[in-house]
Amino acid sequence: MEFQSCVKILNEWDIVAVRQLGRNVAKELHFGIVDQARITTAISELARNIFLYAGQGQICIEKDIKDGKIGLKIIAKDDGPGIKDIRKVMEDGFSTSGGLGAGLPGVKRLMDEFDIDSTPSKGTTIIAIKWLR
Repeated sequence: MEFQSCVKILNEWDIVAVRQLGRNVAKELHFGIVDQARITTAISELARNIFLYAGQGQICIEKDIKDGKIGLKIIAKDDGPGIKDIRKVMEDGFSTSGGLGAGLPGVKRLMDEFDIDSTPSKGTTIIAIKWLR
């Protein structure tokens, strides 16, 4: 890791701010336009989930290097109610907010690596990585 930038998610404007940060870092790392859009969409969904379900949290974005590959890592963390059934929320079409249900399964599809750790009453941490092609 060469740097890490974090945005606290407290309101809807923070979702806009972290999306812009993610796009800027993706550009700096020379991701193409399509991958920039994928990264920005994933960040938006993660930030929105923090805002809607946990109330507050933070998203950190950092450069990652593994086996000579360069990637952009997103770390979304909150101390909210956690996810009781991770398997259920990872099903396409599942939604607790009445949305389309593309949420976390969509983030997983947009990114190259995806990991979720959640404990009820303690919070959730999601790490997602997109590797530069």
